[in-house]
Amino acid sequence: MNVVPLLRFIVEPEEVASQPVSEDVGLRIDVFLTQVGKLPSRSFAQRLLKNGKVTVNSFVIKPSYQVQEGDRIEAEFEEPKPLEIEPEDLPLDILYEDKDLVVVNKPRGMVVHPAVGNSRGTLVNALLTHCNDLSGIGGIIRPGIVHRLDKDTSGALVVAKHDQSHLALAKQLKERTMTRIYIALAHGSLSLAEGTIDAPIGRDPIHRQKMAIIPKGRPAITYYRVIEELGPYTLLEAKLETGRTHQIRAHLQYLGHPVAGDHVYGRQKEPFTIKGQALHAAILGFIHPQTGRYMEFNAPLPADLQSVIDYCRKRWGEE
Repeated sequence: MNVVPLLRFIVEPEEVASQPVSEDVGLRIDVFLTQVGKLPSRSFAQRLLKNGKVTVNSFVIKPSYQVQEGDRIEAEFEEPKPLEIEPEDLPLDILYEDKDLVVVNKPRGMVVHPAVGNSRGTLVNALLTHCNDLSGIGGIIRPGIVHRLDKDTSGALVVAKHDQSHLALAKQLKERTMTRIYIALAHGSLSLAEGTIDAPIGRDPIHRQKMAIIPKGRPAITYYRVIEELGPYTLLEAKLETGRTHQIRAHLQYLGHPVAGDHVYGRQKEPFTIKGQALHAAILGFIHPQTGRYMEFNAPLPADLQSVIDYCRKRWGEE
């Protein structure tokens, strides 16, 4: 364990009038530790605070404490070990590739990039074997990753091979010009054949692993269109305007029509077997960073989702 003095302000009384007020005064202590103390993340700083590993003027304080002039701040922590990412020879379903980018059809069950406790078997591990060049903007843990898909959501994903490509693609995401259309099998029958879900999304205040519709959440817009009604289920198309975490899953639950197979936002049991939510990123379109030409890719449905749809059609399609 290392005791690290992240910052020491010592201002003598007679100097107060002549000393400028530091721009750090008034920051929450967890923000200060992240921005000034260079801790890896705000959540990391909050864990230290919760465990009493941070003191201000020798006193343990709460995460809501605001930094004051003259504070002596110390944080005791074990420096995080760098996550080593090893290339792995894993199968990749490549829809398109050139010197600037690669578009893959990610399988259900594959995590996009490594994280603590999950450093192998990810899409990044596979890409490091396939590609010698990936952009560095995402850092050593997420090289080339412009956007993500949930572990149990399959479908089209674009990866940048260099920083210029990464920046251009990220700009399209930010400006909402990238086409992202999903196929979902949802519970129930929707009252409208097509519509817009405009509801802000934020972290669920009770269940922190979930997202929820909350008034102070980030703006989130999903357009949907019913493809086919299948008894107690509806096959639909969902188009993203924004790209919040779990957006389609949270929005469909908000409508009362959670995605089939989604044990986080939906029902616990289904009359069929599928490992994860019945959600697939079917169409991905963007302006190529180098050529300026619009490109669109269609990722075929995975066999397990197609099997579920066939099951529903056979059982309820004639009703």
